[in-house]
Amino acid sequence: MALDNQFEDDEEVMSEINMTPLVDVMLVLLIIFIITVPVLTQSVKLDLPRAESSPADIKPDTITLSVTADGQVHWGETPVSEEELLTRLAEAAAQDPQPDVHIRGARTANYESVLKVMAAAQRAGLQRLGFVTDPVGAGGAEGAQ
Repeated sequence: MALDNQFEDDEEVMSEINMTPLVDVMLVLLIIFIITVPVLTQSVKLDLPRAESSPADIKPDTITLSVTADGQVHWGETPVSEEELLTRLAEAAAQDPQPDVHIRGARTANYESVLKVMAAAQRAGLQRLGFVTDPVGAGGAEGAQ
């Protein structure tokens, strides 16, 4: 057979590395680097304006209002009447900047009691109102079973 002679002529393993593909890859990489390096190093010179300002370090005060289960409102730690609450909220609304109002409602407090405190804060003109809750894993879930 004539085909058998094609495959049997040289059984030697070639021990030299073919450098042509390596040189081709290196030349392509060199060209890519030559093209991209000037683009990366160029920058536009700008004369930027200078501003001298200090960050606003004025933090508004925080007012904590607590509503107990029986509907009693506490300003911080001291219990207040409804009239005293309204006057204190009006004084707080007149401050600049206005303080943050945090409302803490007891779990068993009536919704109406908490809503009255919210309405009083809104009527006084306070803009920043938030609610304080306990995370579920921090002792706030004992009655949730």
